[in-house]
Amino acid sequence: MSQPFEAVKVSDRVWWVGAVDWGIRDFHGYATSRGTTYNAYLVLADKVTLIDTVKAPFMDEMMSRIASVVEPARIDYIISNHSEMDHTGCLPQVMAAAGPEKVFASKNGVEALEAHFRLGGRVTAVADGETVSLGDARVTFVETRMLHWPDSMVSYLSGDGILFSQDGFGMHLASTERFADAIPRDVLRHEAAKYYANILLPFSPLVTKTVAKLKGLNLPLAMIAPDHGPIYREDLGWIIDLWAEWAQQRPAGKAVVAFDTMWGSTDAMARAVAEGLLAGGAESVKVMPLASCHRSDVATELLEAGALVVGSPTINNQMFPTVADLLVYLEGLKPRNLVGATFGSYGWSGEAVAKIEEWLGRMKVDLVAEGVKARYVPDAEALAACRTLGQTVGRALGERCAASG
Repeated sequence: MSQPFEAVKVSDRVWWVGAVDWGIRDFHGYATSRGTTYNAYLVLADKVTLIDTVKAPFMDEMMSRIASVVEPARIDYIISNHSEMDHTGCLPQVMAAAGPEKVFASKNGVEALEAHFRLGGRVTAVADGETVSLGDARVTFVETRMLHWPDSMVSYLSGDGILFSQDGFGMHLASTERFADAIPRDVLRHEAAKYYANILLPFSPLVTKTVAKLKGLNLPLAMIAPDHGPIYREDLGWIIDLWAEWAQQRPAGKAVVAFDTMWGSTDAMARAVAEGLLAGGAESVKVMPLASCHRSDVATELLEAGALVVGSPTINNQMFPTVADLLVYLEGLKPRNLVGATFGSYGWSGEAVAKIEEWLGRMKVDLVAEGVKARYVPDAEALAACRTLGQTVGRALGERCAASG
């Protein structure tokens, strides 16, 4: 009987059996404007093996795709590369339906899956570098701890040369296309950058080590199959090199001006700051009013920037709530090698600028200019001071970029 959802052939014995989530627009505070996929893969070896599952509401879609190529009850092994619920949400139900001989996860994955689902010790731990035979194929496991959970690992299918990279090299992108070479490169680059900036950035030192570790294994790679987004089967070095470059967090000549405004005063200051940044030598400036720019988009722009300037009006002796929201979010992502400054308007107290400076200091942003404050509506002198602030930051940005080579 035909199935409403069908598997997509990846190689002679590997099929994509995941699900497409066209509607999701928020992923832990990250704006997923293009939706996402939850990728699962079926290996038709002597031991039929399912690699990862999907988010719980999409179980029927995955099971339909599996049934289009093999009866789910024929699944012998399940591999869980990452225990986050978008990849394991329906794991207990799949185990009940398929009755696999074994479920494999890393040592930390075993602990996480038990804490999630109380599986009663039915998951087998595999070690870093361990290989499991599927009969006529072999899978080797490589731990990638904290990329981006403690349990994370990748699985390599020898012979086929496929690296099942869990969240590594992924992106949130819903599409009818399963392979990256069928999607415009500018779309891929933007969504890959957004994914890295909003999920992997805090772990950049580990990304550098893991990329080196994987390269050092000299695995013949034909494909990279992540758990989100398209599968890479051409120009694999492109995405690997992007991740390696982003992990370095080298300052670039772009400046980001993020702010919110109540009655337009801080907005006027932001525009003057932007003009000053360009006059001071910034290669480009991204002005991001938080009333219309999501926090995750600011993080994405910062991935390839070298300056962050933040503005806010003062309300109730505090910075504006959207500005506080942004700074909480960015602090957790740990961007590095930024210069910056602050500005803002106020009516009678004016604490916002100092509070933002304190926050940016904790984030290790190098504050290269004294913050500018304007009472009520900024006059010509205040706007000139904002332009000067921008020029100072622009010059510091140019010097930082030149020093980094």
